[in-house]
Amino acid sequence: MRVTTGVDIVEVNRIKLLINEHKDLFLQKVFTESEIEYCKCAKAHMYESFAVRFAAKEAVFKAFNVEINHNIDWKYIEILNEKTGRPIVNLKDKLAEYNKDIENIDISLSHEKEMAIASVAILWK
Repeated sequence: MRVTTGVDIVEVNRIKLLINEHKDLFLQKVFTESEIEYCKCAKAHMYESFAVRFAAKEAVFKAFNVEINHNIDWKYIEILNEKTGRPIVNLKDKLAEYNKDIENIDISLSHEKEMAIASVAILWK
């Protein structure tokens, strides 16, 4: 067994500008429909929700960096929430193949005013 980690921090305003400038083009390129729906429901914190999921995807990429190349679609990593609100990582398409090699993916998300941060640890079998 081994552990790989990734962390990323992003300015909320950077993501807000990308969303406002590119509208659905940016959202459709980076986020799944479930992620978009979740973030848009968080009206007061919509941009923070998108920013923290963007940071989470980056953190997952970093944790996977030893295993995959960088030709992976953003939507292959989906950040969802359990009923309790706890965030989880759902690997899709090409990345789903790695589920057989992974014991657990633990993720932590946080945002405060203008910053969003995500930390990921992957426990490999």
